[in-house]
Amino acid sequence: MMQQAQDFLDESERLNQLVASLSDLDLEKKTAFKGWTINHVLGHLYVWNLAAGLSLTDEDAFMVFIGDLGKFMADDGSIRQFEDRWLDGLKGAALVETWLTSLREIAAQFGDTDPAARLKWAGPDMSARSSITARLMETWAHGQEVYDLLGEVRVNSDAVRNIVVLGNNTYGWTYSVRGEVPPEPRPCLKLTAPSGDLWTYNEPGDGELIEGLAEEFCQVVTQVRNIADTNLKVTGDIARDWMSKAQCFAGGAHAPPEAGTRKTGA
Repeated sequence: MMQQAQDFLDESERLNQLVASLSDLDLEKKTAFKGWTINHVLGHLYVWNLAAGLSLTDEDAFMVFIGDLGKFMADDGSIRQFEDRWLDGLKGAALVETWLTSLREIAAQFGDTDPAARLKWAGPDMSARSSITARLMETWAHGQEVYDLLGEVRVNSDAVRNIVVLGNNTYGWTYSVRGEVPPEPRPCLKLTAPSGDLWTYNEPGDGELIEGLAEEFCQVVTQVRNIADTNLKVTGDIARDWMSKAQCFAGGAHAPPEAGTRKTGA
């Protein structure tokens, strides 16, 4: 199996372990992310996992899906409303089971795919490896609000390296999505993996450096934590600017959460 597909499956299974025993009432509890409930989180992951699966197995059906989304948005609908309409009332234990069954199938499909295969998406085409990595990132990031709500401290594996790479590779995107020119040099990263290994990215130089836990870097680039709520050591004006607005996901420009608003037990 493609490693990223296995990593996506593993992360999804860990999230399932967190929610599988929750009651339908518990699944309606609101997280610290835009007031989304756990049902909203799982519904969002389910819909876009399916979209990624369609891009792999049925390009025509995927283009219909994207066309429907475009029309809905043109009529002043939101993505959240589109997902709710698409889910048609699916929630609670039935949603948990459907989401889990679907993601297992999608992980298997991607696992047997050429990682370099080109797939359609809402934005530019991407490789199959990039597509399933994006699903891993989304599962990891949106899963964080569930961990936080339930007061659970996530135990990460070195699979977070996928998100570290994505966060580093989207350095330019953080700026271009805001109509800005990415400053140079790109800061050097010296990150400690969950296993204790040291991961280093980008050439050191000009004092631009980010040091600390890899999982905290992932929290910042996925905007599930404000940089002030981590122990990352950030040196240099460019590094500080990047960490103040880092964004590894697609869509319009988003500001990170306010300091102190996203935390375990929030």
